[in-house]
Amino acid sequence: MTKVLHINSSLFGNQGESSQLATQFVEKLVAGQKGSQVKNRILADDTVPHLNAETFQGFMLDVSEQNDQQKAMTALSNTLIDEVKEADVLVLGVPLYNFTMPSTLKSWFDFIARAGITFRYTENGPVGLLENKKAYVFAARGGLYQGTEMDTQTPLIRHFLAFIGITDVEFIYAEGLSMGGDARESALQNASQHIDQLVA
Repeated sequence: MTKVLHINSSLFGNQGESSQLATQFVEKLVAGQKGSQVKNRILADDTVPHLNAETFQGFMLDVSEQNDQQKAMTALSNTLIDEVKEADVLVLGVPLYNFTMPSTLKSWFDFIARAGITFRYTENGPVGLLENKKAYVFAARGGLYQGTEMDTQTPLIRHFLAFIGITDVEFIYAEGLSMGGDARESALQNASQHIDQLVA
């Protein structure tokens, strides 16, 4: 049985291109696996608040010392972390906004990065604690960025996931979606073919 955590971060919710590709992959991944479980989280609809000082300080306090807002935000963080802990596979639908990830996904990252829970500091640097998981990132872009210095998104996501212990990460790209002509259809078709190869 495979447990999948599926996160869509497009501002268009499940209608975004990255979301549709991620959903296509998840559906095909679990189709032949009896008993598979999928947890879906659409960040456009269920937004994680931006991290602020009060919330961050609350993460480091005992519950008896937290105010009501800190208790609520810590409880949300714990829920998000538990979803990742329970998953075998993490699937992210990620558009490219202004050369980086959507702020909703950054907030989700901020709420699952907790010292002593998802990573720990050692004399040799930080060590991720969420190991033995596979991540698939479905990256949809209007232009062509893969492999160029303009693609700051790929290394950022890869570095963050490694920071919390997820080092087996595969990116599936659909680029040139806003370039007109046949570029859009060709990119989506290539991404769909990549998906078929992954689930074969």
